[in-house]
Amino acid sequence: MNARAMSPVLIGRSAELRQLRDALGAAPGAVLLGGDAGLGKTRLIREFSRNADARTLVGGCLELGSDGLPFAPFTTVLRGLVRDIGIEGVAGLVPRGDTGALARLLPEFGEPESDAASGEERARLFEVVLTLLERLAERGPVVLVIEDAHWADRSTRDLLAFLIRNLGSAPVLIVMTYRSDELHRTHPLRQLLAGLERLERVRRTEIGRLARADVAALVTELLGHVPPPGLVERIEARSEGNPLFIEALLDDDGTLACELPESLRDLLLAGVQRLPEETQDVLRDASGGSTRIEHALLAAVSGLDDAALTRVLRPAVAANVLVVDGDGYAFRHALIREAVHDDLLPGEYTRLHTRYAEALEKEPGLVPAGRLWVELSYHWTQAHDSTWALVASWRAAREARKAVAYAECLAMLERVLQLWDKVPDAAERIGADHVSVLEDAANAADLAGEFDRGIKLTTAALKEVEAAAGERDTARWAALLEQRGRMLYHVARPGFVEDLRAAVDALPADPPTILRARALSTLGNYVRITTSIEEAREAALESLSIARALGDPVAETEALITLFCADIDYDDETRIAEVGDSAERSGNHRVLLRYYVIRSHFLEGTGRHEEAAAVAGHGAELARQYGVGRTQGTFLSINEAEPLVSLGRWDEALAVMNHAMEQDPAITTRTSLLVLLGWVALARGDIATAKAQLARSREIMKLKLKWMKTQDYFSTLWLEANIAFAEGRPEAALAALEPVLQHTGMPDDARYAWPALIVGAAACGEIGGPAEDRLRRLEERAAALTTTGPLQHAHCLTFAAELSRARGILDRAAWEEAAAAWEALGNPYHRARALARAAEAALAAGDHEAAAAALHTAAELTDRLGARPLAERVADLLRRTRMPRRGDASAPLGLTPREFEVLRLVAEGRSNRDIAEALFISVKTASVHVSNILGKLEVASRGEAAATAHRMALFATPKVGA
Repeated sequence: MNARAMSPVLIGRSAELRQLRDALGAAPGAVLLGGDAGLGKTRLIREFSRNADARTLVGGCLELGSDGLPFAPFTTVLRGLVRDIGIEGVAGLVPRGDTGALARLLPEFGEPESDAASGEERARLFEVVLTLLERLAERGPVVLVIEDAHWADRSTRDLLAFLIRNLGSAPVLIVMTYRSDELHRTHPLRQLLAGLERLERVRRTEIGRLARADVAALVTELLGHVPPPGLVERIEARSEGNPLFIEALLDDDGTLACELPESLRDLLLAGVQRLPEETQDVLRDASGGSTRIEHALLAAVSGLDDAALTRVLRPAVAANVLVVDGDGYAFRHALIREAVHDDLLPGEYTRLHTRYAEALEKEPGLVPAGRLWVELSYHWTQAHDSTWALVASWRAAREARKAVAYAECLAMLERVLQLWDKVPDAAERIGADHVSVLEDAANAADLAGEFDRGIKLTTAALKEVEAAAGERDTARWAALLEQRGRMLYHVARPGFVEDLRAAVDALPADPPTILRARALSTLGNYVRITTSIEEAREAALESLSIARALGDPVAETEALITLFCADIDYDDETRIAEVGDSAERSGNHRVLLRYYVIRSHFLEGTGRHEEAAAVAGHGAELARQYGVGRTQGTFLSINEAEPLVSLGRWDEALAVMNHAMEQDPAITTRTSLLVLLGWVALARGDIATAKAQLARSREIMKLKLKWMKTQDYFSTLWLEANIAFAEGRPEAALAALEPVLQHTGMPDDARYAWPALIVGAAACGEIGGPAEDRLRRLEERAAALTTTGPLQHAHCLTFAAELSRARGILDRAAWEEAAAAWEALGNPYHRARALARAAEAALAAGDHEAAAAALHTAAELTDRLGARPLAERVADLLRRTRMPRRGDASAPLGLTPREFEVLRLVAEGRSNRDIAEALFISVKTASVHVSNILGKLEVASRGEAAATAHRMALFATPKVGA
């Protein structure tokens, strides 16, 4: 029985092909193409590429253990482009012909500018690749295909995300394929897919199993005739509609290969086992590489010359076990390679990987320079040669660090540490001691956002430094303590301040050193999060003095940031400008990104929402390019989302926040995101989601309650109070806010206390007289706040109006002033809420026309926002003005709008006198309306009318939060 050839006709994928063609026609854009192994993603792409009127560039991600390879598919794409148009042709497509940034992808473009790539170099590489694609597309549409993205390293994922998010108007279509069955719950690609599919120009498509009719068509095509009765059904049941399995199961005699074992591995090996023995031997050799292997490398590993290798592989190509791919070969499916490789005996396995490693060491040019050390690390590890695996892993880590691929760098360094005890002369082999490797790994973990792993690494390094014979290396010990302290903070563990203080104490004040200045600036930055603001000021001032004396702009900027945050004044632009100048001089991307954080925070705090969103968005994009999107990038997402919420651009804000959450940010970042997500949900009437987000935030707060920064602590309490108020539990709202009244003098106190005090005043208004004492405490807390900037002024006006309302005074002028302040800031929700309050006051004064005007404006704002509870409150007030809302010509059940409002009050059990007072009409008029309602509903009593209203759930209106 011979292996069945692949069908020359693509079966059952017409819809997917049409989607790809439509996407190309609408380019720029991207298609995310997923499906289980064997369903034909690659076959679909080949069919699409063969008929597409476009230049197609294809690169595949490599599977090398769990480490991946930085930018591997882009190296393949670039190599193919060079082969097609030459180095000069590529140079003609990049700005000023400067191909230096591409040296990190392909050695033909020279040496990288420096050993340790800066964030700016990474950003330039991303921009050059984007420009290259767009200028190539000026000659005609371009399709960039990145296959097997489930094996992509973080750097490749970052570059893919950058390209997709930043495509301009050129006709470029990016197609990314991945195995859905590989995406376990914590797989990093899930985060990227979830973020990208929300973009307008991105389509996500999943290839499913073939339907019965398609299975029949495929079997017919493979056999060349109509299959005998029952065969299609049996094959469909056995293969579950997977085209790869169908091909493997169907024998030449037209029968199901029932003698094959049931396991997938045996099914995949069946085609291989039918090949000549010498072909199987070479396929075993090929399985030691990746899914794709260069002809020259396979020749070196197998020991065959070109002619012999070609002859031996021809049956495998004919049987579609291998396919020709440029100057190499690819297994028809990665699962075939895995099955062949897993079938090796232990001795064969070790010898094969040894041959690979030896071939690469003898002739490094067999693989691109960027792949050499990571492949050697993989092969020597699989060959159980600890010495050379350690050396190669160390070199691979260095290459990953140059490419700003921190996660990959960490993986290689952890491999070095795993191998260390197996190599007696490890330190001499790599030129670094064990502590240095721990330090490098901890730094990579810090930059990659793997803080738990980083803490373990720094702790291990500290123990070794402390146990070292002779005098302890104080500087090294202090630096490790500082790094561990920072990472402990990010995972909300106790002891972070103690570590930072110990680091400072270990470094002498005389003579002053840059290391002490930086340790002091770090201590000041983190200790201010507690209530020790004075300690933060003192540390920052000493750091600033040393930094300026020794000329260290990094420590200087850190100290200036700490001083700025400790005493923030939203009326003072001078100090933030000073920080910006210092950050630019530092040339340090971490410090520059911190400046973007506080600059956007300051702008939002002044009410300059548009500017704040722009600054934070730019900073977040820079963070992604610098390789720290998971850490500083997600933190900047808070500062981008908050002003978007203020501006009423809630859907944009949700996209930003959800993308940040998908990256699994640090605990210290999640709280603010959860609160904002919860508040938007609440404002749209989704109390269940709001409560779920609050619960998650409260759990985090339990971990760090003793040192919760104001932004997290007060905001979480504010959300809890708003939820309680919306559920009609004003007492619970006040209870939630009690810590805000107790804790004073915290950093940025006024900014986060004002919103909490406003909802507290509203809750007191619901309770009435019994809440007077708590209302007085709220008033005293507000009086003690130092209010700066237009945003806090708007909150102050709102609080004053709410305070009067809680005491029974409906101050229309106060609410109108607050509404005007919110309008000036561009905040539609708070403006609509103030207008609704002003309308209440106007109604009480009998000015129905003014009330209606305010409410119509509020209605337009709430409709645009999708703020359902506030919109319903506005609609309720509109009915009371005797002036139906625009577009409301009638009410349910044939009632007029006024009769409908009367029915609502009847359903509440109100008397005619109560109805008259609520609607500002006479008792007689109320009686007439009730009589009309009974007649129209064909009921005999008020009780029956109320029962009808309740049965139809006509008046279920939630409360509106403050």
